[in-house]
Amino acid sequence: MVRTAKPRLAVFKFASCDGCQLSLLDAEDELLAVCELVELANFAEASSDLGSGPYDVALVEGSITTSEDAERIRRVRRESGFLITIGACATAGGIQALRNWGRIDEWVSSVYPSPEFISTLATSTPIADHVHVDFELHGCPINQHQLIEVLVAVVEGRRPRVSTHSVCLDCKRRGNVCHVVASAVPCLGPITQSGCGAICPTFNRGCYGCYGPSHQPNPNSLVSQFRSQGHSCDQLVPLLRNFNASAPAFRDASNALTEQMNRDSNP
Repeated sequence: MVRTAKPRLAVFKFASCDGCQLSLLDAEDELLAVCELVELANFAEASSDLGSGPYDVALVEGSITTSEDAERIRRVRRESGFLITIGACATAGGIQALRNWGRIDEWVSSVYPSPEFISTLATSTPIADHVHVDFELHGCPINQHQLIEVLVAVVEGRRPRVSTHSVCLDCKRRGNVCHVVASAVPCLGPITQSGCGAICPTFNRGCYGCYGPSHQPNPNSLVSQFRSQGHSCDQLVPLLRNFNASAPAFRDASNALTEQMNRDSNP
């Protein structure tokens, strides 16, 4: 990466809700410190002053859902020295990746009054399916403190220190009783990466997997535990097909459950 006195940072949005970009703006005091380290060269969410490339660092939010976006992300990659994807949409296709299990023509015709004017791809895919990604930051939305750590690490030329352990460890640290063991509640905490601080389990709800698969997850084993507790495939497929539906570990486990459902209905 070509270094300047003050690295140029660009932030780009694709198919997404803007929540991850807002996490950067919501950092407040930390954002002011980051601005001392980098030049915000292109950030449409924050300013209409959009500088052209090349950029030293690019943050990319959102998934690829149109052919135009597929071309645009390739252009962003060419103009960026270090590319970081932020959030579930950019790293795993997002909630909109649920289209990957349906027929896009049927969905478009049922949603839009004039579907002939809609041009979209049949799938919603992560940025890494289209270009090389230097670092992925997971979450829906991302943890703003993790984002600041990643940006500072890139500027300092070191590896970011972002936790990859599961939400279960955060539950233990907060003194939470395990919902899976004590209440037989289907919870994705054992296979979900840390980042939220175990918010849902702390408030007596199972983890929804907002931060995507943890390091070396074993979703099939967890699904087997849920099944032994009496939970049906109909309950578990929507749990896995959520914010990170197309993350490989979650996707493969949900596909296996769907195949089991088909076998059960056609013995």
